[in-house]
Amino acid sequence: MNRPRVVLADIAKKAGVHVTTVSLALRNSPRLPEATRTRIRALAESMGYAPDPLLQALAAYRGNTMERKSPPTLAYVTNWNSRWGWRKVIAHPDFYEGALARSKELGYQLEHFWLREPGLTHGRMSQILTARGIHGVIIASHVREIDSALQFDWSHLSAVKIDYFPHEPQLPRVTNDQLQIIRLAMQKVLSYGYRRIGMVMDEGWDITVDRLWSTGYLYEQQAAPVEDRLSPYLFPCAESLESWLKRQRPEVVIGQSSVIMPALQNLGWRVPRDIALVDIFLDDLSGKTAGVVQNHNEVGRLAVELLAGQLVQNKFGIPSIPTTTYVEGTWHDGQSLPVPRLDQPAKEPSRSA
Repeated sequence: MNRPRVVLADIAKKAGVHVTTVSLALRNSPRLPEATRTRIRALAESMGYAPDPLLQALAAYRGNTMERKSPPTLAYVTNWNSRWGWRKVIAHPDFYEGALARSKELGYQLEHFWLREPGLTHGRMSQILTARGIHGVIIASHVREIDSALQFDWSHLSAVKIDYFPHEPQLPRVTNDQLQIIRLAMQKVLSYGYRRIGMVMDEGWDITVDRLWSTGYLYEQQAAPVEDRLSPYLFPCAESLESWLKRQRPEVVIGQSSVIMPALQNLGWRVPRDIALVDIFLDDLSGKTAGVVQNHNEVGRLAVELLAGQLVQNKFGIPSIPTTTYVEGTWHDGQSLPVPRLDQPAKEPSRSA
């Protein structure tokens, strides 16, 4: 015979408190002293209490549909060199648009805060958030040379970081899966019969993501014959791109087309006649260019979803075990990478060394 389900009223009776106090304690509400929360939660666990997921879903629904004078606000905090400078940098506008759209869907208002406002210190920023009743913060579009650590009062804040910076404090993070993206590109190119595959990239971009781009590239090189394994071209470097192309003789170059294409054109190389091209920062879905869409918009959306979940559970402060959520890229075929018959050997480079 099943034991009767333990409900909040049972816990309240045994703890000698009101049922509302039990509800607040189980939601880890900061409105109660920590000692009270700990005592009631321990009692609930000893009694075998388990929340009813159907009732939780109903409560969430009612909370989302009740009329509010104004929607609760989430802070979107950046520290770029200028207030809106990040809007001109690849990926960052999509992060924001994804976060903005998901915030509206979940009933939140997303407000941008620029940390480099004249006279704005980290302490002052914390005071502003507290005064405004803002408890949810998304840390995004941070220049790594500035604010390597954010000195906020985290005790009343729930936060999620987009991308890699700042390094401290270590917060839950959502970012693109650079390792999966470059490996997916390599695997696709190899499966299409190409063997000599090069990578061209600004070394700063590789360093920013802990060299995951070059790591994934070199890992997948192991699937090619030893004589076809090429070293990546990470610029700036002493060797010119023209010299690297002649020395390495790649059939395909992987990187960002807006950077690589003009450089190839200046050298008289034609895509795809002389060399094929794969864009791992693909945003043109016309079919002209093959590559990987990084789904930056989804990064912003997931950051808001993660933050909203933390707020519902009253998870404030710096977590003891931070987590990272990776967003994978999506492959798209394109004219810049002709697909040879798989029963044919890989084509020879059409330009001489």
